[in-house]
Amino acid sequence: MNDPESAWRDSYRHPTPWDSAYPPLSMVDFFDQAAARGGTAPLIDFLGRHYSYAETLDGANRVAAGLRALGYGPGDRIGLFLPNVPHYLAAYYGILKLGATVVNFSPLYTPAELEHQVADSGTKLLFTLSASALLPTALEVLDGSSLERLIVGSVAGALPATKSVLYRLFKRNEVTKRPDDKRIMAFSQLIANDGLCPVPAIDPMNDVALIQYTGGTTGTPKGAMLTHQNLSANARQVMGLDPHPHEPDRILGVLPLFHVFANTCVLNRTVLNGGCIVMLPRFDAGQVLAAIDRTRATALPGVPTMYQALLDHPRVATTDFSSLRVCISGGAPLPAELKAKFEAATGAVVVEGYGLSESSGVISANPYEGAGKSGTIGQPIPGTHVRLVDKADPTQPTPFGEPGEIVTAGPQIMKGYWNRPDVDGEVFVTDGAGRPWLRTGDVGTIDDDGFIRIVDRLKDMIAVSGFKVFPSQIEAVLHHHPAVKEAMVIGLPDPYRGEHPRAYVTLNDGATATGEELRDWLNPQLGRHERVDQVVIRLTMPKTMIGKLSRKDLVAEVMAEAAARP
Repeated sequence: MNDPESAWRDSYRHPTPWDSAYPPLSMVDFFDQAAARGGTAPLIDFLGRHYSYAETLDGANRVAAGLRALGYGPGDRIGLFLPNVPHYLAAYYGILKLGATVVNFSPLYTPAELEHQVADSGTKLLFTLSASALLPTALEVLDGSSLERLIVGSVAGALPATKSVLYRLFKRNEVTKRPDDKRIMAFSQLIANDGLCPVPAIDPMNDVALIQYTGGTTGTPKGAMLTHQNLSANARQVMGLDPHPHEPDRILGVLPLFHVFANTCVLNRTVLNGGCIVMLPRFDAGQVLAAIDRTRATALPGVPTMYQALLDHPRVATTDFSSLRVCISGGAPLPAELKAKFEAATGAVVVEGYGLSESSGVISANPYEGAGKSGTIGQPIPGTHVRLVDKADPTQPTPFGEPGEIVTAGPQIMKGYWNRPDVDGEVFVTDGAGRPWLRTGDVGTIDDDGFIRIVDRLKDMIAVSGFKVFPSQIEAVLHHHPAVKEAMVIGLPDPYRGEHPRAYVTLNDGATATGEELRDWLNPQLGRHERVDQVVIRLTMPKTMIGKLSRKDLVAEVMAEAAARP
């Protein structure tokens, strides 16, 4: 392999030295130490109701004790099927205190998607809410899988008193009644205990704290096993990017906590910083702008589509952004025009970074202060190695000056994939010294200052508003329609979402379905971020010499057709 590390040794622009070390630290000690420092200071601002570090620690202890009383313990997988609500923090840290493993599930999942990942991970118990967008799905999975229990929380119970009353009065249609079922327990009942639960011995380097599902490099969702050290190190690494680490942030927590980007940059990093998470259950541009005004927020991690939506909202002209220091953009490429417009409108710096679920969240970032480089993903964060390898043979360095696949090593890199040692051999490449490097599947260049630019990707995944969409899964659904003969799904540029999926199909002889009919049949079976804008019917599909459908050639044809239109 080539050694580009000299490129940033002489021009490293982050305030913490690149060769910093991160001693092993369990997430239990990580949180307990932060709570001891934070005390009565607010950790959560949930629509105006504050929860202190001490209160959140007490909640986590009670979750751990409640789970232990139900018979759960070290090594068990316990799932979070939750939006951004205070229950998430108590459950997340409580599960870790039990010595168990957290499994993150997106609230956008369909019952089939949730059931598959519950089965794959061996999740025994699931935390969710009584919200109508969540509980019916969880109940379906409880009845159709090996899931043993549900713990069901109430949004109304987490709100300030007046808002709680209004929620119960006016949003009854958004709440599903909790069934009378011995497998289902109220969150309030789970934590009705003294919080005394012995913490088992934890090996930070080897014990898995979090299973985070990802598409990896092959398009099939797999569980990245993130150890306690992976998570605690990445939080410390991200803290090392801040030129003012001892100034507690008020961070807008609207990026969903089930996403690895938010897990590190919103949750764990803010806990380490002693800051406060201004928590919103979902993204609404008007609510975000109101929260910035109300709380004097200092940081806003997000994906490019969020920044565009804020600019498009009429309230942006009257919002006071003077408190906002930095906005961290990730999940999808950040257009230079959007960065410039948002910085001009708010006065805040927008910093683009890069990472993967397999890297606990963050690998590289532009500097918060000083000269970054627009269009790049910045320099490696402290303690992180990045190199380029040959796209065809990852054991060899890329020829000098040419793009190569980005590989990375560091304390934040996953232990491997859950129950998939066969795939571990594909995603890791070992150098001459025996060090494993994670293959990212992205192709990039590294300039003379060590700034990394992504120029292509080996994956077929589609990035929609920061979420990874897997074409093969949408195609599998399309193939269930009796009219569909062949199907391919590709990602097309979208000025708001980054990309959007579009499906192309050929029909069986004699079939008469229209594209609109197929789209209307398909989309209800998909997660919201997976839904296609069109199903286009074609007479033929491009194929390789051996008859395999060629996604690459289809993309080229579609882009050429778009360019030829007036």
